[in-house]
Amino acid sequence: MTKVLVLYYSAYGHIEKMAEAVAEGVRSAGAEAVIKRVPELVPDDVAKASYYKMDQAAPVASPSELDQYDAIIVGAGTRYGTVASQMRNFWDQTGGLWAQGKLTGKVGSVFTSSATQHGGQESTILGFIPTFFHHGMIVVGLPYAFQGQMGVEEIKGGSPYGASTITGGDGSRQPSAIELEAARYQGAHVAKIAAKQAS
Repeated sequence: MTKVLVLYYSAYGHIEKMAEAVAEGVRSAGAEAVIKRVPELVPDDVAKASYYKMDQAAPVASPSELDQYDAIIVGAGTRYGTVASQMRNFWDQTGGLWAQGKLTGKVGSVFTSSATQHGGQESTILGFIPTFFHHGMIVVGLPYAFQGQMGVEEIKGGSPYGASTITGGDGSRQPSAIELEAARYQGAHVAKIAAKQAS
């Protein structure tokens, strides 16, 4: 069975919720979905004072395990137009895997969130993709076959680069139905491509 890691970092729970939807999509395509998160780098007292979501159930991943999966779908919020440092720090520890070509030929994909519509969602995803290329991975996005990213009938995230959600400046907006649908579509799409690649 194709095995897909949904690897995320979520400070306030928005990306956690998107990760769960991505995993649902992976499973709907007949693949195994494993949800894990990267370690928090912020001290506990600072995280609590900043109202971080501290009760996330997903286990913490190790960089050394990434080669156990056929595909890795990365989710992290944008920070000033680039991926959150917690996710960047995690991948900065994958030099050993890179040196041995352990991720070559595996599938990689990204999803994200930002406070505003133009808060760096596309630059965050596009800025992370070179990491996959350096590892020799096959990059998969969210194709326009997912029609939910079209239209202007409501505010919504999503682009051909990957699913995304908009949180609002105070973080009160949760992923919408269409954004969660995009995440599920991306998960299923990645799982199908990974299954073909692994066969």
